Amino acid sequence: MAEDMFAELLRQTQREYDALDMPLVCEEAEVEEIDLPMSDGIRLKTYIYRPCIKKSAAKDLSYPVILQRSPYFHGMDSYRLHGRNLARRGFVYIIQSCRGTGESGGEWTPNINERRDGLETLEWLQGEAWVRNVGYWGDSYLALTGWCMADKVPDKVKGMYLGVYGTDRFTSAYCKGAFRHDVLTSWAMENAGFPVTADYEESCRYRPQIEVDEKLWGKKIPWYRDWITAVEETDPYWQQGFWKMLRDIPEKVQIPLLITEGWYDHHLGSALKSYEMLNDSVRGKSTLRVGCWNHFSMNCLEWGTPRNLENSEVKSMTDWFRTLLVEDRIPEKKAQIYIIGRDEWRELDAWPMPVGECKKYYLNTEKYAEKQREGTLELQKENCSGECSYLYDPENPTRSLGAEAMLKSIEKVGSRYQPPIGERADVLSFVSDIVEDSFVIGGKIRVSLQVSSDCEDTAFTAKLMEVDKDGRTVNIRSSITTIAADHPGDAYVPGTPTEVVVEMWDIAWEVQKGSRLRLDISSSDFPQYSIHSNYAGLWSKQDKSRTAKQTIYCNGAGSSYIELPILQESMATVE
Repeated sequence: MAEDMFAELLRQTQREYDALDMPLVCEEAEVEEIDLPMSDGIRLKTYIYRPCIKKSAAKDLSYPVILQRSPYFHGMDSYRLHGRNLARRGFVYIIQSCRGTGESGGEWTPNINERRDGLETLEWLQGEAWVRNVGYWGDSYLALTGWCMADKVPDKVKGMYLGVYGTDRFTSAYCKGAFRHDVLTSWAMENAGFPVTADYEESCRYRPQIEVDEKLWGKKIPWYRDWITAVEETDPYWQQGFWKMLRDIPEKVQIPLLITEGWYDHHLGSALKSYEMLNDSVRGKSTLRVGCWNHFSMNCLEWGTPRNLENSEVKSMTDWFRTLLVEDRIPEKKAQIYIIGRDEWRELDAWPMPVGECKKYYLNTEKYAEKQREGTLELQKENCSGECSYLYDPENPTRSLGAEAMLKSIEKVGSRYQPPIGERADVLSFVSDIVEDSFVIGGKIRVSLQVSSDCEDTAFTAKLMEVDKDGRTVNIRSSITTIAADHPGDAYVPGTPTEVVVEMWDIAWEVQKGSRLRLDISSSDFPQYSIHSNYAGLWSKQDKSRTAKQTIYCNGAGSSYIELPILQESMATVE
């Protein structure tokens, strides 16, 4: 599956280059390989793709340079493709292997060497006469290697194009105490620095998780243990060192940035925080662009093929660097979003998305159908009453289907057709009346639940869906929380009603006239998130699990509801 996907990505990338309205300056690229020395003596393999121009003509030429730094040298076919195509269009393209990866020297430890090595590479380019100016480009980890030095770049660096990554690493690692297995456990297994052959799902389920590296993978990995034990944003691991430095960089940046993201990319939450932290001067010359894509800029709507997806990163990237490096122009401020369901791009007057009102739907179990596990969503709080319960067994978790924070299981990411109501006994569904007029959800959806559990700690999940006129159901957004995360420092007394809040990432989604809304409540979403054991304490040190009885309350002062931000429509459509 993965090999087929990446082969198609390469073919699509070449098609995007072929479609560019950008003249060729030569037919081939000239390739040079160097071992660039760092200040500590380590040499980093660096590949330079130049326009192949006669030496006599090229003697005094300087070029716009596009730089990337990567640990993923299984992707060399992709770098060669970019190098050849960019060089033919007048750029010098440079791809450097991160320390300890590919043919670069040194020891591979993720993240911590990237700032120093990147800045020393930029200082080398700063002193080269053939370098007219520099733009940095990267997605995912390749964006991290840009972000981590964006506040200290030399003056030849004119801007950065940074995709599907943000500087708030905690947001990409945890959601209310639940660890994002499908992103970080899978990444750790594939980038451990040694071959890991253990079964992925068995690894995610392993208890205690703190021992999975030695017991299943074959070697202790300190940085993975750091990730799975630093469960609070206030933990020293996130508040000092590399991650603290990275989180604080956006407000110090001075160069223009283009930040591109997807509604169903696992770094969306972090990237939006990074954009929001930019100072006013930089935001005034930067672009935020959020489309209906997954981590690889691919359409992720199972139920439709949008005509206006505009997911060609090649066009977006070359346009950006033509403006910055070739035309020497400062870009205009832009914040562009794709509205799912309307298949339309909008340019915003402000960010965060301007909200006109918030629409609340209250959970109601007055007419709860026990057999079908179905209640209703009501617009009037006074119409709601009752309570309902289910048993949550960690050994039989609800499977992730349609998700925003997954990488290993990329085929499950996006908006997907959902199973019918009543398929699982541990999932409660609530359905609204028919929507009389369409509206656009624009911003962060919030679900407030009045709950109780017979365990000292547990998890609750919420998934919002749209049910069309024919009964087909697709997911909009989902998320998770835990009692401990919502009440830090307070020991929960089993059986006591309490509030938990499920907070979802931003979305722009038009709910169609004639549809219904459906909200599912449960306690697991695996492997998108770690499985809660129903025991209190550090999740990664739990060595056993137990079944929990969960109750949702819908009456009186203890009402449960979902709050939908409604996007203001006073914005210009992007042509």
